[in-house]
Amino acid sequence: MRHTLSAACFAVGGAICGLSIATHGTNAASNGDLMSAYRIISSHDFVDLTHAFGPGIAHWPGFPNETVRTLFTYKKDGFFAQEFCHVGQWGTHVDPPAHFTPGGKTVDQIDPKQMFLPLVVIDVHEKVARNPDYVFSMDDVRAWEAKHGPIPTGAFIAMRTDWSKRFGSEAAMQNKDSKGIAHYPGWSLPVLQYLYLQRHAVATGHETTDTDPGLVTSRNVYPLESWILHHGHYQIELLTNLDRVPEAGSLVMVTFPKPRGGSGFPARLIAIVP
Repeated sequence: MRHTLSAACFAVGGAICGLSIATHGTNAASNGDLMSAYRIISSHDFVDLTHAFGPGIAHWPGFPNETVRTLFTYKKDGFFAQEFCHVGQWGTHVDPPAHFTPGGKTVDQIDPKQMFLPLVVIDVHEKVARNPDYVFSMDDVRAWEAKHGPIPTGAFIAMRTDWSKRFGSEAAMQNKDSKGIAHYPGWSLPVLQYLYLQRHAVATGHETTDTDPGLVTSRNVYPLESWILHHGHYQIELLTNLDRVPEAGSLVMVTFPKPRGGSGFPARLIAIVP
């Protein structure tokens, strides 16, 4: 029997290397393993973490509104087709490194292996309910790990704030005071450094329009988003339904179209929950 020796190396946050020996005749077993995995995965609940988008939805204030135009109709043309015009960062969307980093990866260059990941949900929604300016802290991460163990390598880490329940109102999402200062939660640099540099996360996501808290973005600066994207990672903004997903044990499919050289695009995320 002829043997094939292959070495496979790939990166999911940190480096993972493996050496495998395959023989002709093992394809059937491999196919069976995949079908067994499919049967297990498909038996679980699927939760959509994505907002439906359209004109007038909540968005970053600097972007124009979406427009939708009907080009063909059933009555006139026998089929239905529309034209959608919106910025890349519209609705639940992906921010690739190129969004902030010259020469960074664009949407079409994100590795498909980085689009099917373990899902970690860190829940701070009660703290946010008491303080809309809440900043995600290392205490929150330590509490999660004390309960569930170390955050797995190569994970997608979502911050649950329940801010997505405000999505129907732009004013509620921005939560501005009488001086025009926005008040909504955000990440912190120590947490991002820990998740990406020590736990080797692939990507992070949140329910707000920005990575940075409203008190920071009101100054028109975005240091935390810049840090993530300058370190070669992507992020997802405007997530929803994180209250329907357990903190640990789920998987997530992160999907989006493949615009050539894209600086961002609407995304669709599906959690597979135990």
